[in-house]
Amino acid sequence: MLGNPDPAVPAAGIFGGVHGLERIGTEVALAALRQFVARLRWDATLHHLLDGLRLVVMPLVNPGGLWLGTRANPQGVDLMRNAPVQATEPVPMLLGGHRIGGWLPWYRGPADAPMQAEAQALCTLVAEELLTHRFAISVDCHSGFGVVDRLWFPYAHTARPVPMLPEVLALAELLDDSLPHHRYLIEPQSRQYRTHGDLWDHLVLQAGAGAPANTLLPLTLEMGSWLWVKKNPRQMFSRQGIFNPLIEHRQQRVLRRHLALLDLLVRAALGHARWCPPPGLRPLWHARALDRWYRTALPDRAAP
Repeated sequence: MLGNPDPAVPAAGIFGGVHGLERIGTEVALAALRQFVARLRWDATLHHLLDGLRLVVMPLVNPGGLWLGTRANPQGVDLMRNAPVQATEPVPMLLGGHRIGGWLPWYRGPADAPMQAEAQALCTLVAEELLTHRFAISVDCHSGFGVVDRLWFPYAHTARPVPMLPEVLALAELLDDSLPHHRYLIEPQSRQYRTHGDLWDHLVLQAGAGAPANTLLPLTLEMGSWLWVKKNPRQMFSRQGIFNPLIEHRQQRVLRRHLALLDLLVRAALGHARWCPPPGLRPLWHARALDRWYRTALPDRAAP
């Protein structure tokens, strides 16, 4: 943890390694942490930023999975299916989370059991260091979905929009304006598929129940690993290669590209009062966000 612990200031969190097989997520988070620490020696603007911001970095949530080279933790549980959140709409078979057993991927863990230690550690850290602040942004770094880098926001357990949808749209437009050549596809995760047990859904629901005046904007950076396979088809025959860039120059390019994103999001957290929609305009921003991401009819209770 770096920066100001005062709950009155905003906060930002960077996470990686929820899935042990996706080591590039840990490497991106570590590269961001190394950059911030190295700049402390000379960067006066970074000291100013940290005076007004709490910064939390958890580069490796699932060390056992990284050691074993598995998506799940050593108990065979997929940590991103392990939270006590039940999907309210149909989910893909197996992929959406199941209780069959750890010998199949996407295993949620035993019913009615406590969350796995790694999942609980992430949730505890977020509850203590992000949810206690009036405004927070988090980025959870993953890989393995498609040929495009995506920024997903909740929910995963339902197609309903999140309460902080106006702020998500404002952040998306800020990203479009401030990184004009970025190639991130920003969308709700439910647009691709829905799941049980998503940790960030659980934390958003926890934030709304415990301190509704506080805002958490959790993003999942889903790096498009199929692009690496497309450029180097031999990676298809490597379990690591399906989820990580194996060629050094390609890995360096990945780190450079995403470091710019993480730096911008940390600064956006500090300056959130300058870009978040004011209370009186939130319904307008909500309607615009519905038009951008939710084009099908929604129940009446989807309104802000």
